[in-house]
Amino acid sequence: MPTRTSVLAALAAAVLASTACPALAAADPGRPMDRAFARAAEAFDVPRDLLAAVGYGETHLDGHAGRPSQAGGFGVMHLVSNPARHTLERAAALTGEPVAALRTDTAANILGGAAVLRGYADGLGLDAADRDDIDAWYPAVARYSGTRGTAAALYADAVYTFLADGIAALTPDGERITVTGRPVSPERDGVPAAGSGARSADYPAALWVPADPNNYTTGRTAKIDKIVVHVTQGSYAGSISWFQDPVSEVSAHYVVRSSDGQITQMVRDADTAYHARSANASSLGVEHEGFVDDPTWFTDAMYRSSAALTASLCDTYGIPKDRAHIIGHSEAPGNDHTDPGPYWDWARYMALVTATGTGGGTGTGTG
Repeated sequence: MPTRTSVLAALAAAVLASTACPALAAADPGRPMDRAFARAAEAFDVPRDLLAAVGYGETHLDGHAGRPSQAGGFGVMHLVSNPARHTLERAAALTGEPVAALRTDTAANILGGAAVLRGYADGLGLDAADRDDIDAWYPAVARYSGTRGTAAALYADAVYTFLADGIAALTPDGERITVTGRPVSPERDGVPAAGSGARSADYPAALWVPADPNNYTTGRTAKIDKIVVHVTQGSYAGSISWFQDPVSEVSAHYVVRSSDGQITQMVRDADTAYHARSANASSLGVEHEGFVDDPTWFTDAMYRSSAALTASLCDTYGIPKDRAHIIGHSEAPGNDHTDPGPYWDWARYMALVTATGTGGGTGTGTG
């Protein structure tokens, strides 16, 4: 009996052959990404709008010219290759596409994302009727996040929010990709609700999803006197997953989501996250979902939520609310990073920070 992998690979090959379009690269030049979503959806029997919503949630439909995310993810669908996750290699096995093409060719990457999603659906026992019901895909989407528990639910919830609200996005090439909003009622099938997880003890508005102990040090060797603003170079869920991976040896105290400002704390304030080299011992690190070269990630909800967090931390630890003490990753001594980058609106952010809270200057500053 043929294996599921061989059946899926054969299905993809048949579709590709019937269109005379190796790797789906010769799509309509007027709407190449839209055609890629449609063809990948047909090849692997995944709802086209679900694919588009997953891609939008992962990268805002920007493949970043094949450059990897912080977590080692590639392309519009963020196919990952790192020591803990291998969806890039799995996509290659399922589609027959070379890994190099899956990294850099948008159509191949979208095909690979569809293949991985279908594999998760098969593993969950979704049959043909289930696959026609977009609400039945929720657990498969949660698995695609590469996380578990609360973080996986947050990821899947965001995708279904995009489906409910609709999407009208421009790709870097100027192509408009749309998803029409519709009522959704996802079938969670054992995925715990995002709100059922633990809350942060340091900042109760945040969720608590701990980083792996290998990625931070318990306690501090210096007083907390600054906050470092980061951009994740990846998605919210992908960054949470990466900080939970013991091989990453990186973390931040907080991660802020683009779409709604949701905050997850991953390292306690009293502990030393690995986020800014020489500044680690004396700082709190706040990561923001997105990419430095794409301002669409920096939403009003993100700015306001992050500013409220930063103001609260300043008030708690006696940190002055000024640019000498609220700095970008690029400004931390001994760092070679560029985040938060040229599109981060410092004037707007600092205005929000200084308008919130009690103004700093109180608290012990000891964590």
